[in-house]
Amino acid sequence: MQINSYGPSAIQSSHTSSGHPASFQGPQPLPLTQHQMALPPGPQIPPPANNFSGLCAQSSLPNMARQDGIPGSGLPNPNLQQLPGQTPGPGYHPQQGNYGPQMAGSQLSYPGAFPGGPAQLSGPPQKRLDPDSIPSPIQVIENDKSSRGGQIYATNTRGQVPPLVTTDCLIQDQGHASPRYIRCTTYCFPSTSDMAKQARIPLAAVIQPFATVPQNETPLYVVNHGEAGPIRCNRCKAYMCPFMQFIEGGRRYQCGFCNCINDVPPFFFQHLDHIGRRVDHYERPELSLGSYEYVATLDYCRNNKPPNPPAYIFMIDVSYRNINSGLVKLICDELKTLLDKLPREEQEESSAIRVGFVTYNKVLHFFNVKSNLAQPQMMVVSDVGEVFVPLLDGFLVNFQESRSVVNNLLDQIPEMFADTNESETIFAPVIQAGMEALKAAECAGKLFIFHSSLPTAEAPGKLRNRDDKKLLNTDKEKTLFQPQVNSYESLARDCVANGCCVNLFLFPNQYVDIASLGLVTMHTGGTLYKYNNFQLNSDSPQFLTDLRRDIEKKTGFDAIMRVRTSTGFRATDFFGAIYMNNTTDVEMAAVDCDKAVTVEFKHDDKLNEDSGALIQCAVLYTSISGQRRLRIHNIGLNCSTQLADVYKTCETDALINFFAKSAFKAILSQPLKAVREILVSQTAHMLACYRKNCASPSAVSQLILPDAMKVLPVYVNCLLKSSVLTGRPEIPTDERAYHRQLVMSMGVADTQLFFYPQLLPIHNLDLKSDAVPAAVRCSEERLSEGGAFILANGLSMFLWLGVSTPPELIQGLFNVPSFAHISTEATLLPDLANPYSKKIKSIVEHIQNQKPYTMKLMIVKQREQPEMLFRQFLVEDKSIHGGASYVDFLCCVHKEICQLLN
Repeated sequence: MQINSYGPSAIQSSHTSSGHPASFQGPQPLPLTQHQMALPPGPQIPPPANNFSGLCAQSSLPNMARQDGIPGSGLPNPNLQQLPGQTPGPGYHPQQGNYGPQMAGSQLSYPGAFPGGPAQLSGPPQKRLDPDSIPSPIQVIENDKSSRGGQIYATNTRGQVPPLVTTDCLIQDQGHASPRYIRCTTYCFPSTSDMAKQARIPLAAVIQPFATVPQNETPLYVVNHGEAGPIRCNRCKAYMCPFMQFIEGGRRYQCGFCNCINDVPPFFFQHLDHIGRRVDHYERPELSLGSYEYVATLDYCRNNKPPNPPAYIFMIDVSYRNINSGLVKLICDELKTLLDKLPREEQEESSAIRVGFVTYNKVLHFFNVKSNLAQPQMMVVSDVGEVFVPLLDGFLVNFQESRSVVNNLLDQIPEMFADTNESETIFAPVIQAGMEALKAAECAGKLFIFHSSLPTAEAPGKLRNRDDKKLLNTDKEKTLFQPQVNSYESLARDCVANGCCVNLFLFPNQYVDIASLGLVTMHTGGTLYKYNNFQLNSDSPQFLTDLRRDIEKKTGFDAIMRVRTSTGFRATDFFGAIYMNNTTDVEMAAVDCDKAVTVEFKHDDKLNEDSGALIQCAVLYTSISGQRRLRIHNIGLNCSTQLADVYKTCETDALINFFAKSAFKAILSQPLKAVREILVSQTAHMLACYRKNCASPSAVSQLILPDAMKVLPVYVNCLLKSSVLTGRPEIPTDERAYHRQLVMSMGVADTQLFFYPQLLPIHNLDLKSDAVPAAVRCSEERLSEGGAFILANGLSMFLWLGVSTPPELIQGLFNVPSFAHISTEATLLPDLANPYSKKIKSIVEHIQNQKPYTMKLMIVKQREQPEMLFRQFLVEDKSIHGGASYVDFLCCVHKEICQLLN
């Protein structure tokens, strides 16, 4: 196969494709890279299997010779050879027409597109494409790491494309929010809605307002204007930010969002320098930085009163199974040490968070743990239909003051219920009780609920087992993802109104209806954790790590988010662990460092290329110390009348986050088949529009992918094969509902890994180096009998061992002599004092540290039964549940594109 290069392109642009960090210095002519390959033309390609399934994936690209407008630099790719026996595509003539400016690009010819191939062959079917010749997600990730990793990325230019989410770099805020807080599907919006409709590229931002920043990056500055409060535009209420233009010697400013002219308050006045910038520009975070915080005034507080610090209420299901399994004792023992680690502000000595305790089965037990009591006191609420809080004073306490009474209680709970035979539980009244307690104490907070079964006891929110495999692949399948009873929806609304966030730790051993139980957690910004068939010895480390991490998380409480935009477009749709009472206010009883809200934008007018598209996200929240604050993130994007500019600045990882969330929301109201078809169709439309309007003319049998989207097909295929979009009887309904809920609040880094897992070879490690080995593509072809691999997707982690794994590696990792001696029961690697063990444990820790959920390790030996589960994560291969392989899906998308172009 031949890779051809076209001459330099004539497109003017002020930003580059994401592989060139050095070129963000301002406007310069830039070629547009593209990716060309000839695939077998449409009619010969089998349609994809109706049932996509397996686990979802993420993306990156192959090593194609990149020709950025250098004439004659086409290098043949040594991996690509001409495959014999390919039929040329029937009857496609070269297309003539106006294709816009010609672009440089790498053209990859696939079998079937070159002259020289033999004529029509009757005989064996076509050979399959060489997987090395199609875009590789791993190559894209590695290329970005090598060109931008370890560098400083300064956010000083509107519309620049940040390094990929998989690239480690140092981010410097110089006027636009860090990509840790906001990532966009494209950093250049089309100027008109007609262009947007033509390209069908979603215009969206994934906002993670409380994202963790590394130690070596500056934390957010807090601006305090005292009683005057934050400075805002009189018309659109946008907050003072770098997009405001000062005029008339600094006495007035023009709002960058609505263009309204405002007076500068006297206390804020400052003179302008020779270029019209305020002389204190760099001393004020709100004028020079993309992200900062304001201290809010009483106008921003409930009932115009300063808020109380938040509270945490621990609510433990003490039914027979939880007592019997040792779970209740485990939780109580852990809380004794955990309560010393409640989050606090940096400058404070101890946490301001108060704590309370409830246990429940068919009834509720509240505990008075007031510091002056010798023993805790229990109060029982048996009327679960009308829940009330039996005590105020002594229920929520400061742990440091009540330490001895609380520890006493935690010792007593497992003994108190040791002889229980109560197996039925309630659920909705538990949440109701926690919410009423927070409401009575006039504070926001979190409920930590530890629950294990379907709530079948007579009470509000009672559920029945409605899991029905006959509904799969019918129009009624969507009901499995909807709550069974309406009461959970109204309970969620009440919780949000009272700043009550619900964190749910589930320990099911059968169906528990996560679509219903998880609803309040979802709408209140809480986190759902699930431990199937919990075993004390093997599952405790995973659960306890999750619990510790969750309690220590930096969180904003009783939060409300508003996204403002400059004229010409507006936010229309919101996806996340949120609640919306109206079309603009995103309400979150709490928002933590891992939660992201994905926001879609639509045009309502033409956008101006000079002023660009500006976005301001403001989150009003209560801090862990009880201070009301505003967190502001600003970002400016470019606008263009050229579609090529839009395609060039796309970010595939953000697109997949958007597609996953919009598809997972759509399955509540549409048949799964329709949702899958829409995803394939939209992918084909985006690529066909590029082909028609931006690419250089070529035979229709060429599949041409924009450089920034060349791994979009592999990611979309991974999404289609995810358990959520695959109606297969062997995948438990609860598992699908659980994954759906988790993905809805994920940020870009988490969806990227979830849909395209990381596969790391660990059999030829450099033990002297600190580096994590480079990943390989998620396909069985990359495994080897003599190899060992770690696979992780953010929820699951596997250690796969080939039958001929080197004995020294086995000895080093497991302290046993051979493959046959390895036990697959273990869920942790033993602590051994040798270089292999230390290195691999540090790799596991490295992968784990970046993710919100603790991954339980599963050891898989080649050719043994559990390998079937592991294979579902090899997302480039055909799925055992019928999902297409990456190669087949690429052919399917190509067929759709050909039909659209014809």
